[in-house]
Amino acid sequence: MSRLDELGIAHRTVEHPPVFTVEEAKALRGNLPGHHIKNLFLRNKKEEMWLIVALEDRAIDLKRLGERLGAGRFSFGSPERLKRHLGVEPGSVTPLSAINDADHKVRVVLDRGLTEGGPINAHPLVNTMTTALSLADLLRFFAATGHTPEWLDFPV
Repeated sequence: MSRLDELGIAHRTVEHPPVFTVEEAKALRGNLPGHHIKNLFLRNKKEEMWLIVALEDRAIDLKRLGERLGAGRFSFGSPERLKRHLGVEPGSVTPLSAINDADHKVRVVLDRGLTEGGPINAHPLVNTMTTALSLADLLRFFAATGHTPEWLDFPV
């Protein structure tokens, strides 16, 4: 939160019980306007890593996604790899975890559907809160962390 404040990024955060899945988030988050997302931390056989940020109801075929991104076959990154590179635990993956990828080893991919509509709701590194910020501010955040997101049309 302090980094968002330092960057002059407007944000609003609400607390809620821990959520680990989209279904739990839908049941426990209350009435938060804007886009709700799901985040996938993926790796390929070459040990390259991606953070996929998609609208929560998108069906994602990992095989097709890997092909579309030229990554080959994807698998989910281990909890240890997730903690080492993005500094979060499973269930707390978020676009805001790019702040912990100082070595820029993780490529960020955003769902083009995020460009349509209101704020983006994301965990602020823990799954007991949800923070809303505009897409423009999320892109400013990525720029400040040295990440240039790729855009992808879903579904894949």
